[in-house]
Amino acid sequence: MSHKNAALTPRHRLKVARLVVEDGWPISEIAARFQVSWPTVKRWVDRYLAGESMEDRSSRPRVSPNKTPKTVTKRCVSLRMRLREGPVQLAARLGIAPSTVHRILTTARLNRLSYVDRATGEPIRRYEHPHPGSLVHVDVKKLGNIPDGGGWRYVGRLQGERNRAATPGKPKNKWHNPKLGYAFVHTVIDDHSRVAYTEVHDDETAITAVAVLHRAVEWFANRGVTIERVLSDNGGAYRSHLWRDTCEALSITPKRTRPYRPQTNGKVERFHRTMADGWAYARCYTSEQERRDALPDWLHQYNEHRPHTACGNQPPSSRLINVPGQYS
Repeated sequence: MSHKNAALTPRHRLKVARLVVEDGWPISEIAARFQVSWPTVKRWVDRYLAGESMEDRSSRPRVSPNKTPKTVTKRCVSLRMRLREGPVQLAARLGIAPSTVHRILTTARLNRLSYVDRATGEPIRRYEHPHPGSLVHVDVKKLGNIPDGGGWRYVGRLQGERNRAATPGKPKNKWHNPKLGYAFVHTVIDDHSRVAYTEVHDDETAITAVAVLHRAVEWFANRGVTIERVLSDNGGAYRSHLWRDTCEALSITPKRTRPYRPQTNGKVERFHRTMADGWAYARCYTSEQERRDALPDWLHQYNEHRPHTACGNQPPSSRLINVPGQYS
């Protein structure tokens, strides 16, 4: 089918060519008769003599040397579905431009994920403290422990229950099934730089939360960051007198979010979702210990190498200043 502005339909193009080739009409007279230019008639005559079709040719070039290879396109789609990362992060992994990643995802109809932006019905209010350490967010992420052999997310419900029952050294519930318990991921993340410090423990008590805070303060201090304020939710550990006294001893001002308003602590909540996609549920772990052993490497990649859109597509550590050896 010809385009909407074409002067000749495929049937008339064939008629024009036959009048010139078979009936011997001059090209100039045929051009005047059909209200087209001399080169247009000549083009269809040449195609008729060459035995080519009278249909419009594709405007797509025969060779595209700068076209994205199919292997890169397939890997981009695969990483998007597996890691649920955005164009900036995928571009860093693939070594191509973020705009190219976005075009690939748009073509594959993967440019939007249903859970990426959850509607709250309220205007989005963004804030960022002026320098590292001005405010840190703390929270605890609760994850179910993985049985030996793998959890149900990857091996299926039936095999997952078998692995759960075969895991040794766990107490039994009233149905005589092993109680695997939970892993509590304690996170301290800087508001300005998004640099994160994380530990995994078996509880979320005030004693554990305070110990994590002490180590986090030392860890940030080694990177030239002095913590001034800490923002938490209203969990029991953060409402305790021990937490209050510890913050006072460390010269840190404790703050808490409004009840039932997790958006205020959104930076650490968003980090936990990134951590779940990139570490906790990223692959099939055959034991809980294997998953915990994989956390330091993933956290290093997040802090030191993974591009962060809030940091100008640079890793979070790039926003830290006065880090020992940074300018040497």
